[in-house]
Amino acid sequence: MDVVQPLWLVWARQLQAIAQTGLTFSTVTYDRERYEAIRALAAQIMAEHSDADMRRIEGLFADQAGYATPKVDVRGAVFRNGRILLVREASDNGRWTLPGGWADVNQSPSESVVREVREEAGVEVVVRKLAAVYDRERHPHRPPYPFHIYKLFFVCDIVGGEPRPGPETEAVEFFAPDKVPSDLSVSRVLPQQISRMFDHVASPDLPTDFD
Repeated sequence: MDVVQPLWLVWARQLQAIAQTGLTFSTVTYDRERYEAIRALAAQIMAEHSDADMRRIEGLFADQAGYATPKVDVRGAVFRNGRILLVREASDNGRWTLPGGWADVNQSPSESVVREVREEAGVEVVVRKLAAVYDRERHPHRPPYPFHIYKLFFVCDIVGGEPRPGPETEAVEFFAPDKVPSDLSVSRVLPQQISRMFDHVASPDLPTDFD
């Protein structure tokens, strides 16, 4: 699915990436001042066209270092008796999502999703399959995010533990395909993505989805 992003968001991200990479490699004071000005312009564009606070955006951008690359979000599709595990976030108005979050440094993607499922849902899992690698920008997630994100979806099997909320979640439940709640955290997961995870469990030989 190709989703057309607003040009202001594309431009702001591109300017931020240019500034971040430039500040990483440039040692010339004049050039560094120009890259800082570009970074400030990117923050201004994003603040002008969204509800985000200008100082918060500037802080987010200033915290980034090194060559600019997409961030990685991991999600665990955990099944039991034909139903999928969802967690209700303590934030985002208590909406439901697949357990997951940012991949951690020094952890592989599969290790990161195992950790996230344990922390958010209380169960130990093993990864069965990488079901999908989605570019967040090509799917109708809302609201827009300041950085480019790749989302990795893993089908997982429970090997221990009991479902329970974690520090960042309020509830853990299993849902049949026709009972998936409508109040999803669409910043994190979309109904069609959850439906696709059911497809992968029903047909294990499906190839990994991408883009």
